[in-house]
Amino acid sequence: MITTKQSYLQIHPKDNVLVALQDQEAGTGIYFNGQEFPLRETVQAKHKFTAADFAPGAEVYMYGVLVGKTTCALPAGSLLTTENLKHAAQDFAQRTGQYEWQAPEVSKWKDRTFMGYHRADGQVGTRNYWLVLPLVFCENRNIETLKNAFLKELGYASPDKYQAQVRELADLYRQGKDLREYKPNKPSESAAQHRLFPNVDGVKFIVHDGGCGGTREDADNLCALLAGYCVNPNVAGITVLSLGCQHAQVAILQEKIKERDPDFSKPLLIFEQQQAASESLMLSEAILQTFIGIAEANHCERKPATLDKLVIGVECGGSDGFSGISANPAVGYTADLVAALGGKVVLSEFPELCGVEQELINRCVDEETADRFVRLMREYAARAEAVGSGFDMNPSPGNIRDGLITDAIKSAGAAKKGGTSPVTDVLGYGQYVRKRGLTLLCTPGNDVESTTAMAGAGCNVQLFTTGLGTPTGNPVSPVVKVATNTSLANRLPDIIDLNAGAVISGDKTIEELGEEYLEYIIGLASGEYDTKAMELGQDDFIFWKRGVSL
Repeated sequence: MITTKQSYLQIHPKDNVLVALQDQEAGTGIYFNGQEFPLRETVQAKHKFTAADFAPGAEVYMYGVLVGKTTCALPAGSLLTTENLKHAAQDFAQRTGQYEWQAPEVSKWKDRTFMGYHRADGQVGTRNYWLVLPLVFCENRNIETLKNAFLKELGYASPDKYQAQVRELADLYRQGKDLREYKPNKPSESAAQHRLFPNVDGVKFIVHDGGCGGTREDADNLCALLAGYCVNPNVAGITVLSLGCQHAQVAILQEKIKERDPDFSKPLLIFEQQQAASESLMLSEAILQTFIGIAEANHCERKPATLDKLVIGVECGGSDGFSGISANPAVGYTADLVAALGGKVVLSEFPELCGVEQELINRCVDEETADRFVRLMREYAARAEAVGSGFDMNPSPGNIRDGLITDAIKSAGAAKKGGTSPVTDVLGYGQYVRKRGLTLLCTPGNDVESTTAMAGAGCNVQLFTTGLGTPTGNPVSPVVKVATNTSLANRLPDIIDLNAGAVISGDKTIEELGEEYLEYIIGLASGEYDTKAMELGQDDFIFWKRGVSL
């Protein structure tokens, strides 16, 4: 536990750098390992400084792993920057030994349940959505047409305060008022619209830019991803719009669905424009059949489900220097609780596992699982290098500005979201979760490409940590935003759900927050409240294209 008196921290006994928990002035005396040295420069909170004298090319360790090498001599107390530290990570090889896991105590949750939607395949949804999606980008406009037709009339559209603001400005302009003196009115808290179908939590619409024009690999991967959305337990039924001539054919989607659920029985309504008498008639029939399907889905009601039916995705985005100290390990402890209860946890973002591969390999339950992880990591790295990139280019300007100056530093903290449980499975992009415990899912570090894939892998809730703030959400899988620091939670309360800043202040332990987050998930899964992203209608969906355009 971090104490309130601490102003800097050594994360792991092997580390030879320290993290500033508060802003530190140049000249401040640092006491570490029986030695005293001054800070050579001002060090802002979240950033790192050397705890010893470094020669050029010296290895730098954080979280107990290699995270970089110095480019010049650095005396103790020097601020680490992109100029004096370059990315470096230890190599990885075969699994060594049998991993022994000390599972957390979960007896107080053994008999707990959440109120979920039970599906015919044994999965349990935390929400009951009807999903409308296109097989190709050519149908995006028709998807938007259906969205405009359904949401308001069924009571799912929220009042648009920004539309109201434009209306106010237009009225003032007509009156000849000086708009420079305009101050927006505080939006009124309007009551939620009456929903015609109270047991249907929403009608969700996906648009994307794939399905044709790229490689057959991309088309197949898109169909696999969309099949995962169809099978996801939060989805009650699906309306599919197809043009007809695209690479992503209806038959491929149906094949991918059967691979995930051979006895798939959800309503799957397919409308192909090139086989219709007209676009207007196709849309009219789609509206009719979708309405009938939603009415049928309304008959499904929430019933108690044991916590082993939880499938939790863990993600980070807009990360900062506190991510690996507060929010990520707290979410990791929640992940361990879910795994110990027999649930499923999905950890993605393979570029952000760079440098901790060997630890994850050693945690794999068998050689086959470990070998699959090694193969996917090496294939991904090779693809990146083939186009002149690499995992070392992963940190964004925002990451660097807030203390994550190499990919290995970012990765070592990011991996903490996965907790400490054994790795029971490793999946490629677009595959569906199969086993209880911790699964590694190959996705990019891109926030939305990753959250999109985790929903397609079957996650019925996602925990998303952020140090800088991001509004990311998902159409079918509720995304919980966890702030790494209290300043962010206070500054952006409209996008943040939970705050891990109490770890930094020393007011709470990682374990205490991890337990609180599990309790939050139980309420969320039961429909007692929505996340901020859900309230904002933040339904992000980006498919990961890996081929060229043809």
